[in-house]
Amino acid sequence: MIGSKIAWDDTVLPFQLDASDIRGRVARLDGVLDRVLSQHNYPPEIEALVAEIALLTAMIGQTIKLRWKLSLQVRGDGPARLIATDYYAPEKDGAPGRIRAYASYDAERLQPGVDPFSQIGKGYFAILIDQGSGTTPYQGITPIAGGSLSSCAETYFAQSEQLPTQFSTSFGKSRLSGETESWRAGGIMLQKMPKASPFAAPLEGAEEQSLLKPADILAEDDLEDWNRANILLSTVEEMELIGPRVQPTDLLVRLFHEEQPRVFDPQPVAFGCNCSEDRVRNSLSMYSAKDIRHMTTKEGTVTADCQFCGEHYILDPKTVGFDAEVKPDGTTD
Repeated sequence: MIGSKIAWDDTVLPFQLDASDIRGRVARLDGVLDRVLSQHNYPPEIEALVAEIALLTAMIGQTIKLRWKLSLQVRGDGPARLIATDYYAPEKDGAPGRIRAYASYDAERLQPGVDPFSQIGKGYFAILIDQGSGTTPYQGITPIAGGSLSSCAETYFAQSEQLPTQFSTSFGKSRLSGETESWRAGGIMLQKMPKASPFAAPLEGAEEQSLLKPADILAEDDLEDWNRANILLSTVEEMELIGPRVQPTDLLVRLFHEEQPRVFDPQPVAFGCNCSEDRVRNSLSMYSAKDIRHMTTKEGTVTADCQFCGEHYILDPKTVGFDAEVKPDGTTD
């Protein structure tokens, strides 16, 4: 992929198709994705999964009236054990939404060259919303199914929110003229706002064959609008999604001009992590003094690394844990 940076990099553009009562988002990630993936030397299969979920997180996070944090988590019994992202709401008008992501995998079981999604195995896709202090976090879970993380997200919205949703995504490495290789990603999210149906209640413990589809939720007229928009979306090309030659506004006109697309203010996104020494201390507060003693290095410190941003913390063992202080001779009170 060859191109040049444009103003739309690392942004999410909200839009609405007035003729069909469909809302959507166009996302472009550039520096954000590079920063996320540069924290670890992931193999290509894991990089692809992290790139896709980061792109989904950017689009989904911007659709929610979020006061604090949206998290996406994928857990499986395959080589790709965990993929996790966080999207932090903008701290003020005009500020970027902040994204971070991390993956845990079994290198010995990983199969090079095999479809990344298949290496998750059986498991679940979860969306968690935490609106901050004084609120109860929300969690919705759906089985791993459909052949991609995008399909899992579509199933989540159909099952848990009764919102027909469609994603089209593309991601990969590009080389700008005279510069080093870097990551780019782009995607479109469509979401139909249906009339709630009492017959479309979420199914607890549902298997793949019983998962809800748009036809189970939408009335006939709404389904016709939805199908038409998805047919138009299916004509998008990968390079149109990633850019940079085709701007998101031009792409929406090209795809949906008959649906009367209307755009709103774009939302910038940036890499961001909320780790801190205080948060590390808090996470270690569950351990006893005996546990802390086992964590203490030969240099007499307790160390911790943030898996999201790579920050390295060095702590005095006397200041962590819920129990007694560790004495110089290694004993405890």
